[in-house]
Amino acid sequence: MTTISLVGIDLGKRTFHIHAQDRHGNEVLRRQLNRMQLVRWLANLPPCTVAFESCCGAHWIGWKLREFGHTPRMIDPRRVRPFVTGNKHDFADAQAICEAARRPMIRSIEPKTPEELALASLHRIRDARVAERTACINQTHAFLLEFGMGMAGSKAMMGALPDIVEDAGNLLPSTSRQMLIALYEHYRYLCDRIKAADILIQARLKDDDLAVRLQEVPGIGPITASAICAEATQARQCASSRDFAASIGLTPRQHSTGGRSSMLGITKRGDGNLRRLLVQCARVLLMRKEQREDAMIQWARRLSSRRHTNVVACALAAKLARILWAILVRGQRYQPHPVAATVG
Repeated sequence: MTTISLVGIDLGKRTFHIHAQDRHGNEVLRRQLNRMQLVRWLANLPPCTVAFESCCGAHWIGWKLREFGHTPRMIDPRRVRPFVTGNKHDFADAQAICEAARRPMIRSIEPKTPEELALASLHRIRDARVAERTACINQTHAFLLEFGMGMAGSKAMMGALPDIVEDAGNLLPSTSRQMLIALYEHYRYLCDRIKAADILIQARLKDDDLAVRLQEVPGIGPITASAICAEATQARQCASSRDFAASIGLTPRQHSTGGRSSMLGITKRGDGNLRRLLVQCARVLLMRKEQREDAMIQWARRLSSRRHTNVVACALAAKLARILWAILVRGQRYQPHPVAATVG
């Protein structure tokens, strides 16, 4: 019997399509299995490399593969798509996953631990509630503007909304009053959910030495420190601090040809939520750059004299990412340098 050395799995909700190859890249078998059949088949399969896309359910597959002694390779779906030959179908996707896994330049993603995945899920839920609250505020503001009531500041507007509904002197019909009451109740509910998520995050970080060390970095608060902890496995997979900054899209995009180098804006790859948090931390530091004298802020101050504020914020966010990588991977603590470097 031919020995299987590489397996590509096209993940699904109920059915999984398998394409297996030997060490020469020849197809050994092609099979469609449900979830229970897949688990039994992987448990009986001799240890080999199993590749799959980083999509919903991928972490569970990675945990099972490690439990059975296999080597998981989780690959970005954008790296798999160019290897699909012919018409697109599930078995062709599984074969393309195998072809991508054989390329040494295609990097794989390390599956998160259950604790990291739970923490990342908590951040996704919180971000969804924040976006929903923003939509609720904007909708309320638009409805009030239709009746000539424009107010500055979202908190002030939502705080005054009960009084606006109770005011009989305005032009609001009864239907609009009921609608605004419902929006206000929904706004309060979302605020409570966001506050509950913040309490969970802070409780998680209270006894975590890594989170405490991360918050020693200027501009890094509990939310950002928690998001970094959720990406600890991915950070340790990066060979250098620049690789970590590049993995979250904070390094310039390059478009060079004919020996001429052309550097564009940031790539915006990887985790968009983590990138957004780091850029916000950088903006907070820039707002208070006159109050600090350490080397990092002096460097940002010099850069601000010749670059746009957005460019400086992204550059400072990339520097913060490098510092956080050193804390995550090398176990160091943040050590501010009081004297600025001579090179800008």
